[in-house]
Amino acid sequence: MDDHFRAFTFVDRITSVQPGVRIRGLYTIPPGLDDFPASLVAEAVGQLAAWSAMAALDFKVRPVAGLAGGVEFLSFVRPGQQLELAADLESAEADAVAYGGSASANGVPVIRLEHCVGPMMPLEDFDDPQVLRERFALLCTQGATPGSFGGVPTVALERSGSVAGLWTRATLQVPTTARFFADHFPRRPVFPGTLLMDANLRLAATLAAELPTANGLPWQLRAVSNVKLRAFTPPGETLELEARLSERDEKTARLIVEIRKGPRVVGGARVLLTTEART
Repeated sequence: MDDHFRAFTFVDRITSVQPGVRIRGLYTIPPGLDDFPASLVAEAVGQLAAWSAMAALDFKVRPVAGLAGGVEFLSFVRPGQQLELAADLESAEADAVAYGGSASANGVPVIRLEHCVGPMMPLEDFDDPQVLRERFALLCTQGATPGSFGGVPTVALERSGSVAGLWTRATLQVPTTARFFADHFPRRPVFPGTLLMDANLRLAATLAAELPTANGLPWQLRAVSNVKLRAFTPPGETLELEARLSERDEKTARLIVEIRKGPRVVGGARVLLTTEART
């Protein structure tokens, strides 16, 4: 079966759009999934913004990876819920798109993205422009049939060193084959940046578990800022991840996560943890 628009696509319907300016849409999380990580909610907002940008530029270019000034994690989602997605574009030019966006479920805010920038690349290098035009038309009319996404495999992290409560490192081996590569992208497979950030957050959670709290409550992810992805990650790549403590007080902890390919830093972010639980 063709996995295009099935293995890593998170917009079922576009409810309103002003190409290059604003766009609203929906995505129903398949009820049969075990969970739906927050990173995929961020991916859904980014994909919605990408549809608006591509439509504004006649499907000649598309945004790929990039930067995010800030991502706030406001509440959890569950399989079976419908996400209400929104993106407002600050600009959509041939070289880059800048946007902010959000997602809610049952009227409850789930995630908020601010000051995101995606460099534009020739669309035909990654996908078939006509296929995307037809998909956009479908999303803007009757919408796609929900439920095709079957989840993504958790990419294992192999711990390679640590000092308890201060820093930890791990090796990430990107799979050589996976369903999501057929969707991201058909002509040039790239390991999704949101899955890479999810791996960083899992490593950060490992470090956070070693940090004591004044009230005995567990650390909760609250926000990620200064997200930077400086290179594409092809199938089979080996990356080194590091999470280290920057500062901590009774209720908050700030971590720095970095991604390296050999000696070169190719990505990173700052992570804010709190002991205040999300809903």
